[in-house]
Amino acid sequence: MLGTVAPSADAIARALVVRDAIRLQPSGAYAANELGLSDQVPSRIVFLTDGPARKIKIGKREIHLHHTTPRNMATAGRKSGTLIQALRHLGQDQVDEKVLAILRRQITDNDRPIIQKDLHHAPAWIADLLRPLTVPPL
Repeated sequence: MLGTVAPSADAIARALVVRDAIRLQPSGAYAANELGLSDQVPSRIVFLTDGPARKIKIGKREIHLHHTTPRNMATAGRKSGTLIQALRHLGQDQVDEKVLAILRRQITDNDRPIIQKDLHHAPAWIADLLRPLTVPPL
């Protein structure tokens, strides 16, 4: 009825990680969408990587792998990395209480110590926003 259904971008990313022994980190609009900060599904899916930059075409979708710095890859594969990339995409001026409330709901008790540990990899303005979110609610 539906025809051939292409695999999700996450499934493709997981396969690439295993096959090519690289690390991937969702970036930009895709990271924001993953966290529920944006309802728009990005037409251009971008992952940061420590491997080579390239484009992967699956059906009509294209996944872009952008080679990046070790600092950007330090939090790859962890929620803190996705949080940092999503906030970087939104920009400091676009982060309000609504955005912080959405992020607060995304952070579990298990995530808090990891995010706290990873804050030194984030730009100062992002670390300042995330730090209060890593404190357990009363």
